[in-house]
Amino acid sequence: MSDSVRLDKWLWAARFFKTRALAKKAIEGGKVHYDGARVKTSKNVELGALIRVPQGWDIFEVEVIALSDQRRGAPEARKLYAETEESAQRRAKEAEVRRLTNEAMQHPLKRPDKKQRRDIHRFQRQQGE
Repeated sequence: MSDSVRLDKWLWAARFFKTRALAKKAIEGGKVHYDGARVKTSKNVELGALIRVPQGWDIFEVEVIALSDQRRGAPEARKLYAETEESAQRRAKEAEVRRLTNEAMQHPLKRPDKKQRRDIHRFQRQQGE
């Protein structure tokens, strides 16, 4: 553990990103917020800071508990931060909405045959006019 760690290194060590280059790209693209504001890659992380990190469909809001610039196993990486209660509840709610939406969508049992494709194309042409 070290006393000052760059934001991109900390995000990499906490296993939010697979490489430091990906962490840097997310920070520079404004995806990662540190205490509610956009920051530079070289920002030193402080204990107690709130960091907002996108991960796929979810957005994690975490509080920094420990500092590390070395990437270790996932159980050790989880000890570097604590997710806020609101973030965990919001992620669970959004996951449930995604699950229900996917269940509601009816997927076809098979691909359309030639006649059905012609009907689809005919319908699309009519909608375009």
